[in-house]
Amino acid sequence: MDTRKVLSSLCYFSIFFAGFLFPLVVYFATGDEVTKTHAKKSLLSHLIPLIPTPLFVVAVWYDFASLQDEVPAFTIISIVVLMLIWIVVIIWNIVKGVKVLTAE
Repeated sequence: MDTRKVLSSLCYFSIFFAGFLFPLVVYFATGDEVTKTHAKKSLLSHLIPLIPTPLFVVAVWYDFASLQDEVPAFTIISIVVLMLIWIVVIIWNIVKGVKVLTAE
């Protein structure tokens, strides 16, 4: 197995064990352009779920500050959206990691 393939796939699989830290280290530590490309793509995919996080914070703040005995719908919707984004990102990283390992 080629070191380039292993490092590139580990960048994608690091969503399970190192978050965005491993692809960042690989991006700056490697000199191979293919590995750098995969590290950059996986780093960006690991950061995607951070985009709607402010929506979640605003939803919790708004719902619990203004609603007394009502269902916090904005919070529930933002939790569902955040969970869907996480599921899509995890599946995408698994698929990309396997593709990199099985590529010729």
